[in-house]
Amino acid sequence: MEKQKLPGAQSSLILGIFSIVTACCCLGLPGVIMGYLGYNKSKTAKATYDENPEQYDGLGNVEAGKITSLIGLGLGVLIIIRIIYILSTNDISEVSDRFMKAYTEALENQ
Repeated sequence: MEKQKLPGAQSSLILGIFSIVTACCCLGLPGVIMGYLGYNKSKTAKATYDENPEQYDGLGNVEAGKITSLIGLGLGVLIIIRIIYILSTNDISEVSDRFMKAYTEALENQ
């Protein structure tokens, strides 16, 4: 009997990868959401595999999806904590000053 693809394995991997990308590029919150969804999807797929392991193939995608989802979830949480810290300490002016200084230096070096 030919093994079937494990349902949810590929989607957990895709959500995990997107969670890392969106955590870094979209200020953390989308990464947390996608990381949570990817982690839950990988848990569901692993439970399906554990019920009948000889029927399914693709456990590697489940494990990779779980790992990438946890990384994206962690990055997103860290970025959100950093944003809350910056906003609560009124440190935003220092961040914008550093950004403007780097921007003007880059323009002068062209």
